[in-house]
Amino acid sequence: MPELPEVEVVRRGLERWVAGRTVAAVEVLHPRAVRRHPAGAPDFAARLTGQTIGVPIRRGKYLWLPLAGRDVSVLGHLGMSGQLLVQPQDAPDEKHLRIRVRFADSAGTELRFVDQRTFGGLSLHDTVPGSPDGLPDVIAHIARDPLDPLFDETAYHLALRAKRTTVKRALLDQSLISGVGNIYADEALWRARLHYERPTADLTRPKSRELLGHVRDVMNAALAVGGTSFDSLYVNVNGESGYFERSLDAYGREDEPCRRCGTAMRRRPWMNRSSYFCPRCQRPPRASS
Repeated sequence: MPELPEVEVVRRGLERWVAGRTVAAVEVLHPRAVRRHPAGAPDFAARLTGQTIGVPIRRGKYLWLPLAGRDVSVLGHLGMSGQLLVQPQDAPDEKHLRIRVRFADSAGTELRFVDQRTFGGLSLHDTVPGSPDGLPDVIAHIARDPLDPLFDETAYHLALRAKRTTVKRALLDQSLISGVGNIYADEALWRARLHYERPTADLTRPKSRELLGHVRDVMNAALAVGGTSFDSLYVNVNGESGYFERSLDAYGREDEPCRRCGTAMRRRPWMNRSSYFCPRCQRPPRASS
């Protein structure tokens, strides 16, 4: 799943190439691409046509396009393989093209939603009343992300201490902190020298602040190189892959030497995923007696 850096890369591209443009026509080529829009494909196309796209906004892994002068936003869910691409109008259609959005201008480009596995999609939603950024009501429960200037570090620390869970589970809890997925959780925990099963109740304020700093650092580093792309599915709006996978210190490095101490990295099954860690730098917590 794309995480905060990958979604932010897409958001920046949409801000450059789509913001301020008025929709001339919408073509839904696969009904699953709008399955989160209860009124269906014809309603989605009709309601979006004629609207002007505002500045795209992101919270964690979620991306939305506010509609200028309306209390409605287009929520984009990338799923496992969704791509929002800005393509020349005369470019050949992608094999898995699901939605096409044409604009009422002479720029010569259109917005395409491409999704091989059809887990993602676009949908229209009312915004939270009084929300200055057009936050869709269906994601109002999602916490702010660590790169958000309004992220409350004190509240996050208190929530960590109060929640009876382990540190990696807490990092992936989108109601506590959004945007962190499996890859960047493993990277931040490696940098903080924390085992993924460390109880959150044991985290001191300085340690949780340090961990949060590592989360921000690794995400900013990934953003600088376009995110992490293990295959051709994770791309920016121009179809270009990021290459942060070359800089990963933990994720995907099973049996490779730890970049800090040289010990062979390990992988363990974890919540239908995997956790990568250094058994020397990230010692597991002692079993309670």
